[in-house]
Amino acid sequence: MKTVFLDCAIVNPGDISWEAMERECEFSWYERTSADEFLSHAADAEAVIVDSFAMSEEAMKSLPKLKYIGIAATGYNHIDLEAAKRLNIAVTNVPSYASDAVAQHAIALLLSVTNKIDVYNRAIMNGEWQQSMDYTFVKAPITLLAGKSIGIIGYGAIGKRVAEIAEALGMTVNVYSRDAEAAVSSDVVSLNCPLTDENRNMVDRSFIEKMKDGAVLINTARGGLVDEEALAEALVSGKLSGAGLDVLAEEPPMKGSPLIGLENCLITPHVAFIPIEAREIIVNTCVENIRSFMEGTRLNRLV
Repeated sequence: MKTVFLDCAIVNPGDISWEAMERECEFSWYERTSADEFLSHAADAEAVIVDSFAMSEEAMKSLPKLKYIGIAATGYNHIDLEAAKRLNIAVTNVPSYASDAVAQHAIALLLSVTNKIDVYNRAIMNGEWQQSMDYTFVKAPITLLAGKSIGIIGYGAIGKRVAEIAEALGMTVNVYSRDAEAAVSSDVVSLNCPLTDENRNMVDRSFIEKMKDGAVLINTARGGLVDEEALAEALVSGKLSGAGLDVLAEEPPMKGSPLIGLENCLITPHVAFIPIEAREIIVNTCVENIRSFMEGTRLNRLV
């Protein structure tokens, strides 16, 4: 089966072998594919694999031999699933490949916010500790997480892993689906849910008003879950003491973001899933999904 990966630059920039995929099908790949390059890259393809490249009904119809779309990720909001059903095109994804990696990053952001890692590192780089009269140098308060509470919004594989690590730190876990009020009013709120039309901008001014004064927001899910203007206001006013974000509403933030540059907002560039161990799972699962489709079975099928 003639298969092309349209945008593998993030999933596999060259540090993972394609050998297993090449054994399964006639395989080619491109680091990136623009809209103008789509037809030339995917010409005669029976199967396409995509990371973030959008597959609309028009795109599907433009490939007359297309019968399979493999998503090299968990999310599928960039694929027109209804169109795929109408056109009898199978669609698969890669579920739960980065649970450990994303949960680790969520906790890393939380610890960075509460322990002021960036503040203290910059102070040392600027020579402030070196000028101290004492062996320690206190520039900003550090918060003990043991005894605090964390609200988990999205209790899937990632949310459960975040909860496990938080409990190991001595935190009380409040799950949003079980007790929304307790989750929202926790000392820390962690977003671990998919983005849908229903929950877009769910963390808005009204949501933030219900949060505990001085709480911390962690988002390793999707930037669209958060009203960035409302969050920025809360961080500037002190309603929230800090935020740790791996995602923004626009990625990369070409138009800027009201959150960039705030001292109490730590931002990383959507890298929670990036460890090679997690990306190897993506590649291996894509191979298994292709094999399953060709064998007539339905591994990880969305359509």
